[in-house]
Amino acid sequence: MSELFIRRRVGTCLLAIGLILLGVVAYFQLPVAPLPQVDFPTIQISASLPGASAETMATSVATPLENSLATNVPGVAQMTSVSSSGRTNIVLQFDLNRDINAASQDVQIAISAAAGALPKNLPNPPTFHKVNPAEAVLLTLSLSSDVVPTTEVDHYAEDVIAQQISMMSGVGLVDFHGPQRPSVRIRLDPDKVAARGLTLADIRTVIGEQTVNAPKGQLSNADRTVVLDATDQLIDAPAYGNMVVAYRNGAPILLSDLGTVITAPEDNHQAAWLQGTRAVMIDIHKQAGANVLQTIQAIKDRLPEFQAGLPAGIKLTVVGDRTQIIQASVDDVQFTMLITIALVVAVIFAFLRNLWATIIPSITIPLSLLGTFCVMYALGYSLDNLSLMGLTIAVGFVVDDAIVVIENVIRHLEMGKSKLQAAIDGAREVNFTIISMTISLIAVFIPLLLMGGIVGRLFREFAVTVSIAILMSGLISLTVTPMMCAWLISHDHDAQHGRLYRWSERAFEAVTAGYGRCLDVVLSHRTLTLLVTLATIALTGWLYVVTPKGFLPLQDTGFIVGQARAATDISFDLMSQKMQQLGAITSDDPAVLNVAYWINPSPSASVGQIQINLKPFADRSATAFQVMDRVKAATANLEGLQLNMQIRQDIQVGGRASAAAYQYTLQSSDPAELDKWATAMSGAMAKLPGILDVSSDRQKPATSATLDIDRPTAARLGVSVQDIDDALYDAFGQRQVATLFTQVSQYHVVMELDPRFQLNTDALQHLYVKSSTTSKLVPLDMLASVRNGVLPVTVNHQSAMPAVTLSFNLGPGYALSDAVTEIQKAQLDLGMPVNVIGTFQDTAQAFQASLSSQPWLILAAIIAVYIVLGVLYESAIHPLTIISTLPSAGIGALLALLISGQDLSIMGMIGIILLIGIVKKNAIMMIDFALEAERERGLSPLQSIREACLLRFRPIMMTTLAALLGALPLALGHGPGAELRIPLGIAIVGGLVISQVLTLFTTPVVYLAFDRFVTRPKPKADLAPPSLPAPAE
Repeated sequence: MSELFIRRRVGTCLLAIGLILLGVVAYFQLPVAPLPQVDFPTIQISASLPGASAETMATSVATPLENSLATNVPGVAQMTSVSSSGRTNIVLQFDLNRDINAASQDVQIAISAAAGALPKNLPNPPTFHKVNPAEAVLLTLSLSSDVVPTTEVDHYAEDVIAQQISMMSGVGLVDFHGPQRPSVRIRLDPDKVAARGLTLADIRTVIGEQTVNAPKGQLSNADRTVVLDATDQLIDAPAYGNMVVAYRNGAPILLSDLGTVITAPEDNHQAAWLQGTRAVMIDIHKQAGANVLQTIQAIKDRLPEFQAGLPAGIKLTVVGDRTQIIQASVDDVQFTMLITIALVVAVIFAFLRNLWATIIPSITIPLSLLGTFCVMYALGYSLDNLSLMGLTIAVGFVVDDAIVVIENVIRHLEMGKSKLQAAIDGAREVNFTIISMTISLIAVFIPLLLMGGIVGRLFREFAVTVSIAILMSGLISLTVTPMMCAWLISHDHDAQHGRLYRWSERAFEAVTAGYGRCLDVVLSHRTLTLLVTLATIALTGWLYVVTPKGFLPLQDTGFIVGQARAATDISFDLMSQKMQQLGAITSDDPAVLNVAYWINPSPSASVGQIQINLKPFADRSATAFQVMDRVKAATANLEGLQLNMQIRQDIQVGGRASAAAYQYTLQSSDPAELDKWATAMSGAMAKLPGILDVSSDRQKPATSATLDIDRPTAARLGVSVQDIDDALYDAFGQRQVATLFTQVSQYHVVMELDPRFQLNTDALQHLYVKSSTTSKLVPLDMLASVRNGVLPVTVNHQSAMPAVTLSFNLGPGYALSDAVTEIQKAQLDLGMPVNVIGTFQDTAQAFQASLSSQPWLILAAIIAVYIVLGVLYESAIHPLTIISTLPSAGIGALLALLISGQDLSIMGMIGIILLIGIVKKNAIMMIDFALEAERERGLSPLQSIREACLLRFRPIMMTTLAALLGALPLALGHGPGAELRIPLGIAIVGGLVISQVLTLFTTPVVYLAFDRFVTRPKPKADLAPPSLPAPAE
């Protein structure tokens, strides 16, 4: 194979140039993202019934929908719901291989099937939309004004700007915080209504009848057609105020006679602020597969146009821009890659000390990387932290194959051969070695490629990218490298070298001679060496057990999100004051760029959300973790407010909103039993060392006013229970009684009592209902008495069962594996009954799944390597010799992680898997030369393996040092996203250091130990060291 390319150098050069051009084009076409695209098929279903309690929403809305979804929608991995005042949100997470479009059709069928069981007064049918919880918000905009009414600001936010952004290429979901959607609010005086002999139900009926916009048809004759129209559509508050609702004594009664009619927000129990100013926040997500940077840049390019189209006084602001940290992180990885390339090239030059001998293997790096970019583009991959990290690591060993080729070609030149013949013979001699190293290294990634779940989806692109780079390296080393050796490298025995060259050569010779002496000692104590080898296996297993384990390292993304909880019966006005106090304190931190915060009815009006956007990484001295601690300390004295925070991560596992990074859920069919044990478990978790910010999504019940209906009296007076419920809903439920349509959007007409009649239960004395038998008004207080009680603020379900989720963060230096163990132990110590089930959710659940698969993943990688090597060597024994090098790498990786205080996260585990492929290269180079010496020259196994160790010592040192320095910049990383890269680099560096020291001695001993199973005993060989070849020039 190599000879063809060696002899046809023009064609080979042109192919290489073509690969370079294609790679450059592909590089600039690749999308940029923080991590590989991971789509969690997820659908969110929403339903609203303004004024309904959380318990009513759970029983009358959530439960029918959940039952229908469970029956009609297959492939659901998890179903959760949150019911709060007037709202129910159901989240369906599907199996990763479920087609989201087919699932959407099933969800639509399930919603339609549940329609008959839902409340008849539901204003709108339940809606659903596809979401991807793995994708964080990429861009947040704010519209605010000090002079323009918030309803008008909302109109421009929702109906103008958001609509235009939604139509742009690459934009996915667009949602809002603190919307102030305009509506016509009718605020009635119940005394005036009753004085006219009317009820709220009468007025609601009239409004519905007079709010119409129906087709009228057209008139046609021989000459023309005339479209009919009418002034039936009321379009604003003054028009509704002039509506005639009844006649008394021949005089019309206008709606404005019974109260006030104004334009005001549809829901006055939600609001948002930016830096203390009322605002409407717009969150923008991207579509699957879209280029993050291009999509967001296109939006930002249009912001001046959007601002120009706004009325004077409305300000459009970029609140949070994830693309800045994404670009900075990707730039940092690319810079790390350049450092790695420089270090690897320096290593090559230090060993070869020849300009062309350094340039030739160095050319392998850009060719391999550019070829990889071509395949990445064809596969639809992106330039992200993981793919670039994989390429950075690959730089350290893509040169290995070229080094092996060039070192062997130089050896043949030293035999006196011509450049062409030395290149042909040298390449042919190592062809099998190159193929063995390439295929066996790629085999390491086979189990990773076949993995399911979040880990498989997340690291598939990483594994494929590295595998492509390795394959490209092998192809280039068998084609371009020997061709360049044949025409560019020369060897002159009479050449005069400088003092530095001579000094370095003596140093290399001294090190090689020292290694030879140590090797002789080891070969004379084989039994002890074998025991040490076996001990490394046991030590690796012990270190794996004791090493703390985690899922993914927490990154400093520059975005902190928090949840502020107050007393469940707090008023909206007081909660607004507390949130503004919280925002003002947080804004004072010098590392904070801006602070946005809002109150939404879901999960409840007593829970506020805060988003802290930090300054760019280079402009702040504190990390996001330090800022979070400072904010906690600064806000600790805020009375009546509990703040829990977490750093928003690039990858979100799970679809539920949470106050902290990790979740533990309790389920039971008995709500009372569930509340009891959830409280006990929350208290037990709060006492555990290393577990912080424990919070529950089960809030304390809020004070309620319960009406005990006197049913006999009501029946005697001709009043039904439905009439009483309607009267209460009309008065206090912000009932949407009509809808008005415009060319831009549609708005609701909301009816309620005047706010001064909504202060306490005394307002019930002013309400009347109409008797169905006498048509007379009956005071409501004749039909019911009021008592104080409590009702849940939120009702949470998981898998259609009542559930309580406890959220928590981890303290510094505390591993997730320790937390999981301690929480499970705490559950056992509490003696929780069998009808209360506790499970970890979202990130913690994914961690448990990945932890259980880790040993199998490593075993599968080892088996895959063994099978490939067995096929290549046509031997069942020699692959065992090669695999015997792996435990030493595991020891080094685990020790390095322990010493550096890093968890064995998925990144560390990927580092160990990479080590399986890297470390075995040393053994392959030794064994290939030993087997050839036995075959071709009839040497004994002892002579052949000893000679192989000494001859291959220099290339082994060179390739290992190149791989080590390739990982070192990752291990020492500092910058955006460095937290993700550091464990990978530390594991590889530690594994290579320890394995290099051990395998140079254990591999020959294991080779001799296994040789007796494949050959007959041979006479004892002479231990005198062989004559070494002259050094490379």
